[in-house]
Amino acid sequence: MLRRNLLKLPMVAALMIGVSGGAVLAQDAAKKVIGVSIPSATHGFMGGLNWHAQETIKRLGTTYPDIEFVLATAPDASKQVNDIEDMMATRNIDALVVLPFESEPLTAPVKSVKDAGKWVTVVDRGLSEEGIEDLYVAGDNTAFGRVAGDYFKANLKPGAKIVILRGIPTTLDNERVDAFEAALAGSEIEILDKQHGNWNRDDAFKVMQDYLTKFPQIDAVWAADDDMALGVLEAISAAGRQDQMWVVGGAGMKEIVKRIMDKDPQLPVNVTYPPALISSAIEMTALNFESDAPVSGRFIIGSRLITPENAETFYFPESPF
Repeated sequence: MLRRNLLKLPMVAALMIGVSGGAVLAQDAAKKVIGVSIPSATHGFMGGLNWHAQETIKRLGTTYPDIEFVLATAPDASKQVNDIEDMMATRNIDALVVLPFESEPLTAPVKSVKDAGKWVTVVDRGLSEEGIEDLYVAGDNTAFGRVAGDYFKANLKPGAKIVILRGIPTTLDNERVDAFEAALAGSEIEILDKQHGNWNRDDAFKVMQDYLTKFPQIDAVWAADDDMALGVLEAISAAGRQDQMWVVGGAGMKEIVKRIMDKDPQLPVNVTYPPALISSAIEMTALNFESDAPVSGRFIIGSRLITPENAETFYFPESPF
């Protein structure tokens, strides 16, 4: 089993109230309360997202003293459902910012928050029912898949064989994979298999081990996430097949971007999908209470191809991700 590189994040004691296990503090009736529910920092992207959430809450707590924030992190969907129910029951939140651990099990609980007259912002992973949220903030998942697919089509010969590692079963994963496959149309590139690596390094390692056992020829791998890409690379190295295939991940992890800068032949490019999108979601939700500016609708952050020529622009060595 590979060791996960879990990012240990400091508690924001002044801001993380009640839901995460601390004592419930008395709520100032004059203040608005915004609940933020996100997955735990179980891998690099979520580690970065947790860090950005905490930093944003810390900053906005000073900027908007009439808003309180309740931050809860969950290692699975059932814990996230409980967190949201607890926010409603014990804190009477006025708004919810939620990045669903999985789409299906979070849809009904989030709909209950909306039905109670609360503002709802959904981040990154959409719900399984459309139209529940007031605001949706995400990266461009269609572009994320299309940009990667365009690169594969342009840089592999007809008849090339590839494998795909999908993320957790969610609407955004479907959008990415559908767009990637659509970009390959007419290329005669063969997709040997596509399995869920769950955006997890250990799971990706196991899936890639299985692919390497099953398929004597693999020319390239779309891992669709940088944590999965690292697990894939370790499996390829363990099998001694580094010279046979290259790997494209996604999200712009600093370790991956540095290797692209150094022109690592196994990692020719990457596709952006910034974990700081949680900051946009929290800030725009706060603006709903602090400004007359319209913030409802969809806010989509574009995806770009990271190459050796532009990688320095996307390299942030001090970032947690």
